[in-house]
Amino acid sequence: MKLEGSIFVSGHRGMVGSAVVRCLERYGHDAIITRSRDELDLCNPQAVDRFFAEARPSIVVLAAARVGGIVANNTYPVEFSLENLAIAQNVIRAAYESGVKRLLFLGSSCIYPREAPQPIREEYLLTGPLEETNEAYALAKIMGLKLCQYYRKEYGALFHSAMPTNLYGPGDYYHPENSHVIPGLLRRFHDAKESGAEEVVLWGTGSPKREFLHVDDLAEGLVHLLSVDHPPDWVNIGYGEDIAIRDLAEMIREVTGFSGRLAYDSNRPDGTPRKLLDVSKIKSLGWSPKISLKEGLTAAYQDFLQSRLAGALRE
Repeated sequence: MKLEGSIFVSGHRGMVGSAVVRCLERYGHDAIITRSRDELDLCNPQAVDRFFAEARPSIVVLAAARVGGIVANNTYPVEFSLENLAIAQNVIRAAYESGVKRLLFLGSSCIYPREAPQPIREEYLLTGPLEETNEAYALAKIMGLKLCQYYRKEYGALFHSAMPTNLYGPGDYYHPENSHVIPGLLRRFHDAKESGAEEVVLWGTGSPKREFLHVDDLAEGLVHLLSVDHPPDWVNIGYGEDIAIRDLAEMIREVTGFSGRLAYDSNRPDGTPRKLLDVSKIKSLGWSPKISLKEGLTAAYQDFLQSRLAGALRE
């Protein structure tokens, strides 16, 4: 599945970007362009213009973003809005103006209405109110998606988008409060086991259901999408099944070896009650996930342990 031309993978040090780079390398693609945040500030339009004028990539995978869990999104809506809007508009505009042949924008399943029918189909976008706790991030992602759609409609640019479900895996972010649910629980259970704690307190009631996809499965899906001649304007990428947070916690307790009890802090927000993506469209394009949740959690915990030991844990 080798692609033609050079590929700029933005956000290559993040969980998604690094997985895309690994996937491209597995397929023998060596013309991969990357820039660290220190080398290229995607929020700076002049810097982005200079980069595209000099690097001239043929393909762009726009995986760079400011991301975080419920607490981070709810606490810093201004920062999540401004940074993600700036990244999207700067990169998409400069890519078109420099003659990029194809751009794949990474959104998120949080773009869909809070009360969307389940499983969530692509056409449910903008049919109802968003989940308030991550509204700022979702709106920025929706604008990036729509901007790609507008460039494709008005100028014929092959700019399209993918909407991943909740992700986990190598390179995840393990901040004790601002991380997503799986890395947050992996760290909390591990620390509790190490300290001999008798209890781990989970945020919310444990009743919401979530879908999780290993980031290496996502990367395979994205590279597959780049090989599709006429992709949809946006397409869901998920595992196709969901799990209650209570059951997820029990699975992570088993993986980490924590033997204490679980408690729930119902004063913390649950977020959206359920969020399961309809993945029939991308499956019809020839892609399906391969990594089971139990297998993926076991691998993610081993990556957490190795990264922590090496002093390379993202937190």
